[in-house]
Amino acid sequence: MKKNKNSNFGFKRLHLFEFEDQAWFPEVIRSGGTDYLRFLFTKTKMYQPTVALIKETLDGSGENRIVDLCSGGGGYMEQIAKELNQPDKNKYTVLLTDKFPNVAAFEHIKKNNEAPIEYCPSPVDVLDVPNNLKGFRVLFSAIHHFRPQQVKQILQQVVNAKSPIGIFDGGEKNIGIMLGILVLHPLALFVATPFLKPFKFSRLFFTYLIPLIPLYSVWDGLVSIIRLYRPHELYKIANSIPNHNYSWKYGKVKNSLGIHICYLIGVPLKLE
Repeated sequence: MKKNKNSNFGFKRLHLFEFEDQAWFPEVIRSGGTDYLRFLFTKTKMYQPTVALIKETLDGSGENRIVDLCSGGGGYMEQIAKELNQPDKNKYTVLLTDKFPNVAAFEHIKKNNEAPIEYCPSPVDVLDVPNNLKGFRVLFSAIHHFRPQQVKQILQQVVNAKSPIGIFDGGEKNIGIMLGILVLHPLALFVATPFLKPFKFSRLFFTYLIPLIPLYSVWDGLVSIIRLYRPHELYKIANSIPNHNYSWKYGKVKNSLGIHICYLIGVPLKLE
C-alpha cells in the first residue's frame, strides 16, 4: 500500500443534492452539462497526470481493456486512450458506460478517435455492473456522487469480480475553487457552447435562451466540491472490505492547473 501526503481540504464532506443524479432529470439538460465537462477536461488536460498511474496498473495487472463507469459525456477518456496507445496503436481498448448513457457523445468519440473506443448504448449502473464487463474498471469525477456505503458496494463488486479498479476525482475543497465555479464556470460555458460536439440546437436553447444548463452545472459543480472524498477516506472504505486480498494505493497527483486529483487504485494480489 502506497500513501501520498494528504492536505487539509478545510471542511467536512456533505452529501447534498445534485441534479445529475436524478432519474427524472431531462436528458437534454444533463447531456448539455456532460458534453461541456468533456470539452473542459480535454482542453485543460485535467486528468493527464493519471495516465501514468493507469498504464502502470494495466501493465501490472495484465489487462488491456478499460471499462469506464459513469462516463457522462466521455470525460477525459478519449485523451487517455490516445496517450495510452502511443506509440503502440490499439494496445489498450476503452469501453464507455453510464447509467444515463450519452449515446450521441459516445458515438462522436468513437468515430472521431483513432484509439479503439467502444461504448455500451444501454444503461450500466455502477452499483450493479454486469459480470461480462471485464477489464480495468475506472471512475473519473464520479465517486463523489455516492455515499460511503455505496462506495463500499462498488468496491465490493470489484473484489467479487477480481478486477482492478481506479478511482480518480479532481478538485479542491476551498473557497477559491467554489468562487471560480460561480464566476468562471458559467462564462466559460457560454463561450464554449457553440463549439461543443456533437452540435445540438437544444444545447444553444437551454444555454442562452433558457439557461438551465449553466444553472444546473454551477449548482452541481459546487455540490461536487462539497461531496469530495479525501484519499485516505476512500482507502479506509476499501480496507473495510473483509478478505479483500487486494493491494490498495491511494494519494493525490497535481495537474498543470495546480489542481489535485484524488485517487484510489486496487489490484487483486494474485494479478500482481
